[in-house]
Parts: sequence; structure tokens; C-alpha cells
Amino acid sequence: MNKQEIVAVLSDATKNDWLFKEADRIRREYVGDEVHLRGLIEFSNICKRACKYCGLRSPNKNVERYRILKDEILVYAKKAVSMGYRTIVLQSGEDEFYDTDKMCEIIRELKKHDIALTLSIGEKTYEEFKAFKKEGADRYLLRIETTDKNLYNQMHPNASYENRVKCLYDLKSLGYETGTGCLVGLPNQTIDSLADDILFFKELNADMVGIGPFIPHNETPLKDEKQGDFWLALKVMALTRIILPDINIPATTAMETLNPNGRIIALQSGANVVMPNVTSREYRAKYEIYPGKICINENPEQCRGCIEAKIQSIGRTVSKDKGFRNTKKESD
Repeated sequence: MNKQEIVAVLSDATKNDWLFKEADRIRREYVGDEVHLRGLIEFSNICKRACKYCGLRSPNKNVERYRILKDEILVYAKKAVSMGYRTIVLQSGEDEFYDTDKMCEIIRELKKHDIALTLSIGEKTYEEFKAFKKEGADRYLLRIETTDKNLYNQMHPNASYENRVKCLYDLKSLGYETGTGCLVGLPNQTIDSLADDILFFKELNADMVGIGPFIPHNETPLKDEKQGDFWLALKVMALTRIILPDINIPATTAMETLNPNGRIIALQSGANVVMPNVTSREYRAKYEIYPGKICINENPEQCRGCIEAKIQSIGRTVSKDKGFRNTKKESD
């Protein structure tokens, strides 16, 4: 699909049923009915950035900050493995406490558990990405959020759009399965720019794409802005599946924050990944990128059981492999 066709579909609500069914058909054909579960460890909510949409932004003085150190991270990871997770996702704000040596040590220990490891820790230098890859990191998530350069600069004070893009291409060149994605519904965002986002995912040949609606946080400059539309976010996700048929696409928790059945609807509209939280309840509420996050009062076992039951209720099964993109052999 070209940009004009993408814009036409995003703008036309009469095409929604066709779009979601077609995305689901392509998902079934290219990646099958298995859903990959990734165990998410949110190990620090400290961040040097000031992104205008994020509750973890450094100017927010009303969030209780925390760090989980190596030994406790390893306890969470071991528990996740015992619960059947084959992928661990380490996610944090851009916390400079975890320098290259600390991260490499954590990666080495985690990889002893025969898991695929995803990092989601923000922008790093090429040499840092290279060091993490050498120690065994398999995947890296770095959402572009918007490919509209002017809008990106409005949303990200003291950050560089060009560097964000460079980081993504650095990750691809180093052999990471590279994940990115966008927020749908940012102030001043247009349908045209959402179409450009989808085409950027294609140009990058992203291996994973996460799409979520913008949800305003009371402790950010965007607190009074209108929240993103669930169905428009779902349409962007479905089109991404059609255009990149064999990639991994998560049913994001933000979808379920806006719609009680959001993740299941997403799984029926092109998604094939869910990332249940394996961090304990004492930390979950403090990792508040946006308000109203689901499952913050559940323990990891409850999260796992709940989502597995939902997956089975729609005739899908939980995968028992590491969930690499189809172009990568599991033996790797």
C-alpha cells in the first residue's frame, strides 16, 4: 500500500471491519495462532528525559522513584522462567546509573537461563549497543513515537529526532531484532503523519512494532489534551500487520486501559504478542508512564493466568518458543 491508500483507509470508518479481518487473516497466515508472552521487568522509573507525554519525565517531582538492582532483577527473571516465559523484557527510564558495565553484567547473568532477552532502555551509543549485543541481548525496543520531525521535537525537549532514527538503524546493523512503534493521538498529529509512521516501519524493516493510544498524564504538560482514539490506534496496528506481515506486534496494555477488552480485540486484529508484567506490585504503580495502567494490583502469577485464559478463550494458544521473527531460526 502506498501513502495515499493508507491515508484513505485510516480516514474511512466504513473500512474498519474489512481492515481488522484482513489483518487477522494475514496474522494467521504468516505467524500462526500462537501468542508469544514476554515477561516484562520494569527495573527503574528514573529517567533523564523530559518527554512531554510521559509520567516518568525528569521534571515530574510527584512520582516515587525506584531502582531494582542486579540481584533482585535476577530473582524476577528466575521466577519468570519458572512460570514458562521464554523471553524477558528489561525496561526502564533512561537511568544513567546502569552504565555499560552494569548492564553487561546483568545481561550475562540473564542469558544463563536460556531465554531471549529484549532491552528497552532508551537511546545509547553504537558502542553501548554493540557491547550489549556481544553479551547476548537479542532484541531492542526503541519507539520512534512519531516520524513527524516537528512534532517529535515538540514532544521531546533536548532530544534529537535524527539521533533516534540513527539508533534504530544502528540496532538493525548490529543484528538486533529491532522494535519501534508510535503513539496515536498526540496533539497536532495528523492522519498523514500516521501514514508516514507506518511507511517508516516498512523502510526500517522493523521486526517488532508496538502501537498505543496517547493517554494524557496529570503530571505532564499535556495533561489537558484529548486522549487518543482506541479504534484509530487499532487501525494503525492492523495496517502495520498488513504491510509487514511476518513481524511481531504486541497487544499493548494501553489498548486495554481505554477498552476493557483492548488486548483481546488487538489479538483479533493483527497482534500476536502480549507482555505481562512480572515485576511485583510494590513497583508497578510507580512505573506510571500513563495513568490507569491495568493489572497494577495483581501479582505476576495472576497476570500470567489471566492473560493465558483470555488467549485460550479466543481459540489461540500460548507459544512455548522464544518467539523470534519468522526469518530467524529458533536454534539461533
